[in-house]
Parts: sequence; structure tokens; C-alpha cells
Amino acid sequence: MGRILIEAILESQAALPAQLTIHNRTMEKACAIAEQYKGVTVSADLRSLIRKCDWVFLCVKPLQMIPILEEYNGDLTKGKTLISITSPLSVPQLEGMITCKAVRFVPSIVNRAGQGASLVTYGLNVDEAQKKEMNAFFSNFSAPLEIDEAITRVSSDIASCGPAFISFLVEKMIEAAVAETKITRKEATHIAEHMLIGYGALLQEKLFTLSTLQKRVTVPGGVTGEGLKVLSDETGDMFHKLFVRTHEKFDEDKYFIQKQLEKERRGT
Repeated sequence: MGRILIEAILESQAALPAQLTIHNRTMEKACAIAEQYKGVTVSADLRSLIRKCDWVFLCVKPLQMIPILEEYNGDLTKGKTLISITSPLSVPQLEGMITCKAVRFVPSIVNRAGQGASLVTYGLNVDEAQKKEMNAFFSNFSAPLEIDEAITRVSSDIASCGPAFISFLVEKMIEAAVAETKITRKEATHIAEHMLIGYGALLQEKLFTLSTLQKRVTVPGGVTGEGLKVLSDETGDMFHKLFVRTHEKFDEDKYFIQKQLEKERRGT
């Protein structure tokens, strides 16, 4: 996701390559990005990067964040802003660990195309002027939505996990079409992909809403209606179960983060 974010920022011209300094534990990955985008600086030392940059995007797994913040807190001074893309570590928890301003920014893979929502939660020390500045920055490659801490997981499920969920369902539709008819996978995939592209364009142009689009396609007594009956019967509470499971995993991640925080406070 870190690479996707860099690509979205640069290709939308939200920032110039010369404005970015990047670091990765696997330096070959960082160097590959710098090779692709001439002007990007690669830093072999994370402390040097933090001291140099005003905005620091931290794109690591939840349990990797706390040791990093503990080690480099002294370099995250008041004039800086830490931007985490990790949802289980809350903004209040971030603020309790660092001196600088804290922001959580949850991107989506669709931001790579300069489209789709992104989710933003600002810390208490981020003033309105900086919120306006950051929203303008994020708007170059996404549609930023400021959200409350309480809806972080479900919002992420829709915005960030949603493309994977939709891809899975479309793949299942393609597999069934190939199994039940004479259409080839190549043909079905071509049709499905272009259907999705056109579908997105209809919504983007505000020609339809989700509800009105469904109604417009559905002719009383027609084929679409019969298909929708099957979907209604078969999906049942599937998405209810999906959100229950993602929240269970979210709670599990938050539990381990809390245990890690307690361990760090005890200094053990």
C-alpha cells in the first residue's frame, strides 16, 4: 500500500518527485521506486528521513508501528505530522505516544487511478488550516472523507477492502458463466471488466444512484428480475456475517496492540 500511495501522489502531481524521500527495510524496493520516478530520494536511515520531512507517512503493519514510534518519538517533533495508514491503532493512541501531530489516512487501491474514497481522522492538535491543506492534498488522487473513530473499521471495509470483495464476487460470476454456458473465460472476463468500467462511469457522472440504476435495468417479469430473486435468496445475511468477521479481526488486532502498548509502558 505504501508503493500504491507513492504512485498515486506522484502520478496525480499532488507532489513532485523531488519533494519525496522514501525508506523501506528492503532497500531494493525503495530504489526501484526511485528508479521509476526520477528525483525521489531514497534514505537508508529512517531517523534522517524523519528529521528531514514535515509529513511522515508510516505504512507498516499494526504491530510494527509501536516499536518504530517508541524508537523515533524524539525525532517526531512538534512541527511535524505523522500520518498512519494503519486502522487498529487509533488516533488517540497515536497522540499518546508522540509529540507531533497525528493523522490517520486510510487509502484504497482505487486511489492508484486517482479515484475512490480515502478516509481521514485528524488528531486534536491538527488545526483547521492544516486540515484544509491536507484535504486539498488528498483530493488530488482521492475523495477524502473525514470520519469518526467509531466507524473506522466499517468504512475501511467498504472503501479499502471493498475492491477485493467486489472482485471476488465478479470472479465467481465469471466462473459460473463459464461452467454453465459455452462462453469462454476470456470472453466473460472482457465483458465483466468493461461492465464494471461503464458502471463506475455512470455513478461518477451522477446519471444514476445504486438504487435507480438497479431499477432502470430491471424490467418487470424480465430476466434481470429473476436473477435478482436468486441473489436475494442466496446472499441472505452474507454481508452481515462479513462485517461481523472483519470487526472480530479488528478487535483482535486492537487487543494485541493494547497488550503491546502495555508492555512498552512497563519497559519489558
